[in-house]
Order: sequence, then structure tokens, then C-alpha cells
Amino acid sequence: QVQLVESGGGLAQPGGSLRVSCATSGFTLDYYAIGWFRQAPGKEREGVSCTSMSVGSTRYTDSVKGRFTVFTDKAKNTVHLELTRLNLEDAAIYYCAAGQGRCDSSYLLWAYWGQGTQVTVSS
Repeated sequence: QVQLVESGGGLAQPGGSLRVSCATSGFTLDYYAIGWFRQAPGKEREGVSCTSMSVGSTRYTDSVKGRFTVFTDKAKNTVHLELTRLNLEDAAIYYCAAGQGRCDSSYLLWAYWGQGTQVTVSS
């Protein structure tokens, strides 16, 4: 059974840092892409990053480039998203998702989703 379980998040001040994690199980991580998404109240879900696990490459949406970093603990089948230099616009529920293939594939579908974890940015 495929499972993605997010953890971490919480409250940070503007300019601060947080980490959110996605523990995966039930599938071979190397065959999948892992995406991070976020959704703020009243806004559409936004893609934050996509990591092609087979090659270890990650692409980021422009608004988080240089501030957010994805790294993987393959021994624990866990993908982490490090959020730094947070601003108010980063506050959202963060979700991880898994889809078979690579980020540059036009056939990539996000088949599995976690339950989400809250990131709050406030002074």
C-alpha cells in the first residue's frame, strides 16, 4: 500500500526556516518523481518543486528558487523540503505527491498524495 506521510512544518517568523518531510512507503522511490505542492487559503494549489528520484535532479518554481531545497534520505525513503528565508507568502499547507517517472515526462501523473502539513509564517 502506497503511503506518503508529511511531517514537520509549524510556525516561523519572516526570514526564518522550517523543514517539512515526506515519508514514503509501498513503492520504489527511484522509479518515481516526488513533488511538493502548497495551497494557501483562497488560492489555487501551486507546484513548489519536482524531484526526479532516478537522477536526483530537482526543479523549483521561481518564487522559491534559492530559498527552498529538496534533499532525500534514501535509507529512510524520506524526502525533505528545507524552507529558508521564509516570507508571508510561503504560508500554506504543504503536500508531497508521487508520480511514476521523471519530472520532464509529459506522462507524469501525481497518483499519490500525502495529507499535508501546515506552514505558518507570522511575526
